[in-house]
Amino acid sequence: MTKKEYGLLSLPVLVAALGFYVDIFDLLLFGVVRISSLQSMGLSDAAVQSKGELIVSIQLAGMVIGGVLWGIIGDKFGRLKVLFGSILLYSLANIANGFINDLNLYIIIRFIAGVGLAGELGAGITLTSEILPAEKRGLAGTVIATCGVLGGISAALLSKLITNWQTLYFIGGGIGLVLLFLRVSVSESDMFKQVEKSNTQKGNFLLFFTDRKRFSRFAKGMLIGMPVWYGIGLLMFFANNFAEKMGVKGIKPGDAILFHYIGLGFGDISAGVLSHALKSRKKALYVYYTIFAIFMVLFFMQKDTSAAWFYFICAGLGCGAGISVLYITTSAEQFGTNLRASAASSITNFVRGFTPLFLFVFRLLRNPGDGNYIQAAWELGIGIMIITLLALYFTEESYGKDLNFVEE
Repeated sequence: MTKKEYGLLSLPVLVAALGFYVDIFDLLLFGVVRISSLQSMGLSDAAVQSKGELIVSIQLAGMVIGGVLWGIIGDKFGRLKVLFGSILLYSLANIANGFINDLNLYIIIRFIAGVGLAGELGAGITLTSEILPAEKRGLAGTVIATCGVLGGISAALLSKLITNWQTLYFIGGGIGLVLLFLRVSVSESDMFKQVEKSNTQKGNFLLFFTDRKRFSRFAKGMLIGMPVWYGIGLLMFFANNFAEKMGVKGIKPGDAILFHYIGLGFGDISAGVLSHALKSRKKALYVYYTIFAIFMVLFFMQKDTSAAWFYFICAGLGCGAGISVLYITTSAEQFGTNLRASAASSITNFVRGFTPLFLFVFRLLRNPGDGNYIQAAWELGIGIMIITLLALYFTEESYGKDLNFVEE
């Protein structure tokens, strides 16, 4: 089947979209059950926060390692190998999480789950980018992103219906295994098949560092995604702590994540459509960074506000951060077929892996007694936005770019 025969709702696109659903569902599970799971292990409120930050960092460190690993596998052996292997690993890890009640084992298994979660989105975006006509790549990203958002919403909603955190991990692992069977009928992209037969270096991660211009493309791909995980990994995962400092009562991280992902739904759907209408990835990204910046200011201006207003701002931040698939598509389009999966997977997870760095800098900016908790967070946010906008300014426009090329 040739590339032009695939449509927006073809099986590969739908399978990639459902994969992102499961990916986000499982990725956010810890954020949703963080408090209940750690409290069940006998941790104090202070330990729940400190160990929660540690586990978030450990899980995302696993994703950084997994991003490199799955990217290399995707470029050397095929995108489908990643789609099968990654979902199997993180599904089994989540099921294992449902059986344990020990903090050390919890940390280890979340690391393994992080490694598995790292391969899903990058491989899906790479595959769909290579099989679809150039003008449909952005819209396919919208389909994929929408399913990912539904995964985040599902995780938050299920946490309200199911109070047992182990059961939620069983559900996350179970739906991953079900999706595994749907992938049997998906074919590899023709672009990869052509490169697979050639003598071109495939999946050599070191190539990102052997050429200054190529490294610049790689670094900019990571930097333009930073606001997404600043919002999720810091502001949403620890929304209850921010709310307490702001005098806002009754805020739960699971609810903050729910409203954030509702906003992400609007953002991801409209961002792909806007990019298609403007025939530009960069212009659409500028629009959504502006939305994010406005709601970031509103977030930190809160003082004794209502929970409803707090959650509305969480949704607004989500709308502005609804560019995950758009920035990953932009990054993937910067690289040749022999490095495209490595770029998409590693950039995706290096961005997620910025969260431990964000938390580290956040702790450095705070006073020992957390007296400037809010100030430290907005100082970090301003720095991130400045770096991101500069990186996007120097990023090449890739809308409609022919992807049938290789890196020498």
